[in-house]
Amino acid sequence: MKLLSSRYLTLILLLTVASITASRPVVANGEVGEHVNQLQSNLDNYSKEVNWLLTKVGGIVDTYEKKGVKAANPDAIVDHWEAVDFHAAIETSYIPVYASIWQGLFGVKQGIENKASIAEVRKQQKMLEQALWQGLGAVKLAAQYQQQGLLAKVKTTQDSPKTPGETLDVIKQKLDKVVAKFAEQLPDEATTIVHDTYLNLFEGVEGVLIEQDAELVEDLEKDFNVTLPKSLKSKSSVNDVRQVVDVMKQKLDKAKSMLQQASKNRKDVF
Repeated sequence: MKLLSSRYLTLILLLTVASITASRPVVANGEVGEHVNQLQSNLDNYSKEVNWLLTKVGGIVDTYEKKGVKAANPDAIVDHWEAVDFHAAIETSYIPVYASIWQGLFGVKQGIENKASIAEVRKQQKMLEQALWQGLGAVKLAAQYQQQGLLAKVKTTQDSPKTPGETLDVIKQKLDKVVAKFAEQLPDEATTIVHDTYLNLFEGVEGVLIEQDAELVEDLEKDFNVTLPKSLKSKSSVNDVRQVVDVMKQKLDKAKSMLQQASKNRKDVF
């Protein structure tokens, strides 16, 4: 599982906040609740939920060690996660860590279901713990930004991007969502997001991008229609899918830089 150092996480979150558009869409997994717009007031509750969740998972692992798979009831792991408000808080604050949490949840769950050694299950449990604490750190940082007015209120609908640059930022957010859905073991939903993002967002900026770098556009078209869907349908790991997405995001950053430079050049001419 790919975990980030606290310093690197802070930098990434700062860059993420800088690129967020005027609205952030509500998440797809059920009710979100107004608490996501009042993160600071709910930090104590989130901390309690993380500790509660870790206790529940720890109990399941202990039961597995002593009594086996059936008594452990590993299906309850996901049920416990989806029952806490922290679930929505991290999904609306920082999707990459959200994906790592899902990766950890299924690591423990499937380890038990597959009758892995207790050492392996404990290893997955430790990785889940790290992801959850990292997620709580991300929410605390997001709460600070929210208090400073740097984060827009979470909305139930997303405003359409107004410029090609904004569109590319939204595409990157959608790609993060693809990784999260794949981590939730929902590859069909992840694939749908890829197709919708290509049709509804990327195709709208293809024309202006082709003027700058037709080869880059061709590469991204292949990524959207071949490379990423193929990775989602194969037996790829979450990290494999994340690597494909990271490469695509680098290309999108390059495209945005070219658009910004082209805009600057036009202004210089006039």
